[in-house]
Amino acid sequence: MGKQGKERAKARREQRLQEISRLRKLPYSSVERSGPLRSPHARHTPATRSSNCLPLPTLFHPPFVCPSTRWWSSETVAVVTGANRGIGYEIAHQLAVHGLRVILTARDADRGRAAADGLRGEGLNVEFRQLDVSRPDSVESFAKWIAEKYGGLDIMVNNAGVNFNTGANNSVEFAEEVIATNYFGTKRMIEIFISMMRPTTSGARILNISSRLGRVNGRRNRVGDMTLREQLLKDDCLSEELIDDMAANFLCQVKEGTWASNEWPQMYTDYSVSKLAVNLYTRLMARRLADRPEGHKIYINCYCPGWVKTAMTGWAGNASAEEGADTGVWIALLPCQQLTTGKFFAERREISF
Repeated sequence: MGKQGKERAKARREQRLQEISRLRKLPYSSVERSGPLRSPHARHTPATRSSNCLPLPTLFHPPFVCPSTRWWSSETVAVVTGANRGIGYEIAHQLAVHGLRVILTARDADRGRAAADGLRGEGLNVEFRQLDVSRPDSVESFAKWIAEKYGGLDIMVNNAGVNFNTGANNSVEFAEEVIATNYFGTKRMIEIFISMMRPTTSGARILNISSRLGRVNGRRNRVGDMTLREQLLKDDCLSEELIDDMAANFLCQVKEGTWASNEWPQMYTDYSVSKLAVNLYTRLMARRLADRPEGHKIYINCYCPGWVKTAMTGWAGNASAEEGADTGVWIALLPCQQLTTGKFFAERREISF
């Protein structure tokens, strides 16, 4: 991309950010009346805050929600994984601001408890529970606790994830942990909790935090194997076995030292492959869940929060955690008449996989 191309891209991004800033100030009912925005290219650490509750003067200002579009209540249970800091923390915070009962989970019990305590200090309905999505026993224990205490849940936000590369680094030293947490951890949560999503006319919602780096056909980080790429883009070819085999093949090549020559995404390769698998699994599960009867519908989507200033990016992003969380909360709280499933979002609009 030449100098003029970069300048045009920068101008488009600035215009889009201004539009998003405007949308955040509008009532949810005004924003959502025409449904989610669609891209023309689309195919298918807790901050110190005032203890005076809401609104928060310099951070997140919750948009007014028209009573006619508010489908949730203080009894609506939302689980947010990996929520002791960063985007997960802000999603938990913003959902709680809107009046939901939020279960904040984290692998580190001390940090998770401190995050939940801080939000409760603002008068929010937040509870902490320790959870490591990479460990089956931890997920099963958490599921048992949810079942006993709440009888199920209404919203699940799969945010827990790891990344060991920043800047120009592209090490695959921790690839196995990245895939185990980001993909298989997310998959495990969905498999176990599908049967625990509470029946409701508003539809249960699952949201997977992902990344544009995991797009099959991204311009700068695509899957180089054309045969595999075509299989991944076709719904009739997409299967759980194909996704799992892709992840297993990548890890096998990492162990053999041959991954760099096999046309995997070239930026943050292990993280990109893990998010590619999350995106694919989101599409697959949307198809599997599509035929559930009314009152038992489950809507599943994924979104990219952007390059956010968090510990995961080494604080090198161009958006705040509050801004990064915005689209996720927007999707989770879409009014019933605007619900969609199997889609990929960024900046409050649909983008291509």
